[in-house]
Amino acid sequence: MANAPASWRLLRSPPATGAWNMAVDEAILESTSRSLVPPTLRLYAWSPACLSLGYAQSIDDADIEMLNLFGWDIVRRPTGGRAILHTDELTYSICGENNHPHLSGSVLDSYRRLSQGLLEALRLIGITADVPKLADKQENQNSQNPVCFEVPSNYEITVGGKKLIGSAQARKKSGVLQHGSLPLYGDLTRIIATLRYPDLEQRQKAKKDLLKHATTIEGVLGYPGDWWLTVYAFQDAFQRALNIKLELADLSPVEGRRATELFNEKYANPNWTERR
Repeated sequence: MANAPASWRLLRSPPATGAWNMAVDEAILESTSRSLVPPTLRLYAWSPACLSLGYAQSIDDADIEMLNLFGWDIVRRPTGGRAILHTDELTYSICGENNHPHLSGSVLDSYRRLSQGLLEALRLIGITADVPKLADKQENQNSQNPVCFEVPSNYEITVGGKKLIGSAQARKKSGVLQHGSLPLYGDLTRIIATLRYPDLEQRQKAKKDLLKHATTIEGVLGYPGDWWLTVYAFQDAFQRALNIKLELADLSPVEGRRATELFNEKYANPNWTERR
């Protein structure tokens, strides 16, 4: 007899700024790691568009003048990796205790398990993705490219060799946070205008390389991905693949207060965002 589904919480957040989105993810991480709330799958969007830098990435990679010109946001993630422009996408985050069966072990162990939900979500919207595999560590370490979606990483979700879902993970004390983005449609090369390059030739090369290595739902299916249909696919897929039952809920009062603190003290603070 199959085990009864474990109870998880589902959050569907309205579009928000980059600083608020990252503050909420960290607030949920803290609550789930202390067993104050169940493990949580959060599905969300960004408004305005936002360039997110990896935890250790230099602010010098970003062209702040161009971001201001476009009216786009900037934030630094609590997870590693390189820059991502969050627009026209579905973003997910998963938080829970690091001894949870789906989250225990190494980063790659847990990502391999969680990727089953991502693969099933794509299948439900008509996309057969390639099974994630271990990337070339040397290639990752040697790359100086500031764009996340241009560089293959361990266990990324790809279709026809092109990255479709980029994810990153942070393991802090007794908790695990994994979040990632699924581009639904639009021009992926928009990010290139928000980053600094030595010259026009390098900028043009970066655009070509990005299109060679990354894609969107629209690029695979031929029509734009719908945010809400993709949300429902994620919900169904994670319940099936992970044998969990999702209960729709909101942030707890504790999480709401903590997210506000993290927003003011960390993610909207230049001391955090503008590190070199």
